[in-house]
Amino acid sequence: MAEAHRALVVEDDPDVRDLVVMSLEMAGLEVATASTGAAALERVRSWDPDLVTLDLTLPDADGMDVCRQLREFTDAYVVMITGRTEDLDRFGGLEVGADDYLAKPFSPQELRAKATALLRRPRLSQARTAANAAPAEVRAGRLVVRPARQEATLDGEPLPLSGPEVEVLAVLAREPGRTWDRAELTREVWPGGYLDSDYLVDVHVAGLRRKLRRPGDRHRWIVTVGGSGYRFESA
Repeated sequence: MAEAHRALVVEDDPDVRDLVVMSLEMAGLEVATASTGAAALERVRSWDPDLVTLDLTLPDADGMDVCRQLREFTDAYVVMITGRTEDLDRFGGLEVGADDYLAKPFSPQELRAKATALLRRPRLSQARTAANAAPAEVRAGRLVVRPARQEATLDGEPLPLSGPEVEVLAVLAREPGRTWDRAELTREVWPGGYLDSDYLVDVHVAGLRRKLRRPGDRHRWIVTVGGSGYRFESA
């Protein structure tokens, strides 16, 4: 990689930890480690890594809870590593703010590919100052999305969205009525390239639909079009 990026490996299994460290060091990253959730949170605060690999099962905490706490103060990319391959685990990790996942066992090449793809993107703290930064605000009727601040409100109430969910919603909401296929959404939200991009788009759209739903409100904010794309409909 052209730049020296920092990566924190959060893993209590020494064999897996050594494999992840080796893989990331081979990709040119400066790597540190933590074996508990508490140590990971402290290390991220003090060291400010660009990438965190986070085991789902830690001795003192659930990886999803740690990810949720990380998202309160860092825009580091998070790759969740799990030995549980059920879709529930993958969906849950992405919805609390993870950017991608790896299921054990995995190859060093797969980890390096994911890390490289993530690190091609500027971190949000850098993107906010870029000339082509996201618009400060997108308004669509009762919905307001502020991608630069990673927040959205519906009827004046904050929505509990992850960073990628905010970005997907902002892309859709800025052009109501337009149909976006999954590949277009991937290029807009994850321009560095992703494996399993269709899966990632579908996960985040599913999360948005659930969080936009209100009791007694039959409006469908995001409509599936032709099985391959999505369209935003303003209320």
